[in-house]
Amino acid sequence: MFRNRTWFRLLASVFLTAAGALSAWAEESYDPTRTGDLEQVSFTDLKIADAARQREVPIRVYLGTQTTPSPVILFSPGLGGSREFYGYVAKPWAARGYSVVVLQHPGSDSDVWQQVRPADRATALRQAVNPQNFLLRAQDVSVVLDQLQAWSQIPRHAVGQRLDLGRVGMSGHSFGAVTTQSVSGERFGRAAKSLTDARIKAAIAMSPSVPRQGDAKLAFGDVKIPWLLMTGTKDDSPIGNVDVASRLAVFPTLPPGEKYELVLNNAEHSAFSDRALAGDRSTRNPNHHKAIIAISTAFWDAYLKEDAAAKAWLDGAGAKSALESGDRWQVK
Repeated sequence: MFRNRTWFRLLASVFLTAAGALSAWAEESYDPTRTGDLEQVSFTDLKIADAARQREVPIRVYLGTQTTPSPVILFSPGLGGSREFYGYVAKPWAARGYSVVVLQHPGSDSDVWQQVRPADRATALRQAVNPQNFLLRAQDVSVVLDQLQAWSQIPRHAVGQRLDLGRVGMSGHSFGAVTTQSVSGERFGRAAKSLTDARIKAAIAMSPSVPRQGDAKLAFGDVKIPWLLMTGTKDDSPIGNVDVASRLAVFPTLPPGEKYELVLNNAEHSAFSDRALAGDRSTRNPNHHKAIIAISTAFWDAYLKEDAAAKAWLDGAGAKSALESGDRWQVK
C-alpha cells in the first residue's frame, strides 16, 4: 500500500509540473499584439430602422477574412462620435477574428456639432448629454442585436452567416462607456432598475464613470459578467464635468471575479479615441494605443473565445509587459 501511495504522489507531482509548464508555455507563446493583416479588413455601412421608436441607427460592420460565424463586438462612440470613429480598435479586433459593429446614436452623434456654428458647438454637445439620449443609446444596442440576428440568417446579406451572436461583447468610450455600463450590468436608482441585455457576455468601458446620483456600490455591485475598465491619469472631460476621480471610483465597487482595470499614465480623454479633442494639453503617447489594443484583444480572446492562454496572459505578467512605467494594472 505504501508503494502505491508513493507511486501515486510521484505521478501527481509529474502531472502538476507538466501542467504548470504547459500553462507557462501557453502564456509566453500567446501574443495579442499580433494584429493580423489590417489590409484584409473590410467594412460595410448599414442602417437599422426601428419603427417602434421612429428612429434609424447607422452602423459600420468590420469583417476580417474569416468566413465562418465569428464573435461579435459592439462599440458605442463617445458624445459627438459616429460609426466612422474608433477604427483604430475596430480594425485590429476584426483582423483577429471578430465581427466588429460600431454604432452611431442619433441625437448625441457627430451631427450635434457638425450642423451648428463653431461658436455653438460646446453648448450643443452639453445639451445632448441628457436622460433621453442615454435611454435611446441603451435601446439602440438591443435593437442592433435584434437586427443583426435577423440579418445573420440571410445567406446573401452582407453579414449573412458571418456573426456568432451567442458570443457578444459590448464596448464604448465616454458616453459610449456609460452606454456600455448600462447594458452590461449597471443598475439605476433606488429601485435598482436594469437595462441589461443578457446577450452580452463581456464588456469594456473606456473612460467609465460612476452615476451622478445614488450609491455606486448599488449601481455596480451586481455586475455578473467580465468587465475591463480603461482610463488615464488625466482622463477628465469638460463636457459633463466628469473628472478622473469619477472614473477611478468604478473599479472598487465591482464585485470580485473577472474584473480588470487599466490606468494609463498621463493619458487624456482623447487617448481612447482616434483623433484629438478640444482641450488636449499634451502630445499623444503612441504606446497608449498599442496597450489598449493588446489588452482589449486579450480580454475578448479570454471571454468571447474562451482562450485559456489569453486569460493567463491577462492574469499573469503578460498585460504588464504591454505597459510603460507609471501605467497601472489591476485584477480582481
